Amino acid sequence: MSKLIPAAERIIRARALIQQARELPVPAEEGRNNFSYIAQVKDFLRQARDLIKFIPQSASTTDEMREEVKQIYLEIEQADQKILR
Repeated sequence: MSKLIPAAERIIRARALIQQARELPVPAEEGRNNFSYIAQVKDFLRQARDLIKFIPQSASTTDEMREEVKQIYLEIEQADQKILR
């Protein structure tokens, strides 16, 4: 059985994954059009989304935490557009 991760830790991990996606070096060959690079960036952002997607549905989640989750979703979208476009 998997270990439960508290919501605050999930938020920290999601932000770390977004940062990893931003710091991923762009390959010299094909640049941002390299399929492997695109897949890695998308995977980091997907993992970040998966970590936080159920936080707002929890009964014990505070309004501040819900707002923070919304902010992370915006960060994910911004990172996706900035990195891959």
